[in-house]
Amino acid sequence: MIAQPHESGLCWDQVTGLMPFPDRAQRSPQGILVPNSRTKRDAVAVVYTKGAPPPEITVKAISGSVTSVLADGVAVAVVAHAKGPDLTPEDVLLVEQSL
Repeated sequence: MIAQPHESGLCWDQVTGLMPFPDRAQRSPQGILVPNSRTKRDAVAVVYTKGAPPPEITVKAISGSVTSVLADGVAVAVVAHAKGPDLTPEDVLLVEQSL
């Protein structure tokens, strides 16, 4: 059975890039791609450990249409787009992960 996207169109059952935490002591924010079934603009989410403070998200232009998403100053995703508005910190979803 295929899960239906929520009203937002985000397909959480199709996220890519989420890696398991090998060691609880070394958990750090991770960037993931969340497909969107409603628009042609997928979302970037940063997953962080439950109980930890949410990371500060910044977006840095690398070149032309390529930007880097940073969580607490550490790059967690690199995004390239052909057209559309540039990515901003407000575009990045924060997700608290509990294990």
